[in-house]
Amino acid sequence: MQGQLLYDYAIIRVVPRVEREEFINVGVIICGTKSGFLQVKLALNDTKLLMLDPEVDVSMIKENLASFEKICSGSQGPIGTMDKASRFRWLTAVRSSIIQTSRPHSGFSDNLDTTLLRLFNEYVL
Repeated sequence: MQGQLLYDYAIIRVVPRVEREEFINVGVIICGTKSGFLQVKLALNDTKLLMLDPEVDVSMIKENLASFEKICSGSQGPIGTMDKASRFRWLTAVRSSIIQTSRPHSGFSDNLDTTLLRLFNEYVL
């Protein structure tokens, strides 16, 4: 039986050389609008990333990924003050940059923390 909580999620990717369109999955962001849930889980595999581009600035990517966590937690700033659904949409907007997300997908869950962990284990680890 499907869970009661509707959620949207997207996979966070690092695309070190955008023109080549090669990427590694580094995280999952999940939003349950009615439940007020917005969380991100990240794990950057430096070795894998450097295999795609040995000259990539890993520390810059880590800083930019940290902004996902800050925005999800509602840190101060114009984006952090938006409602959670708006922050999710802003973070998952289509962009041509080193950090991108998949298109958002939807599902139902009884427990969004468990669902986040399951998606993370399936798509990132």
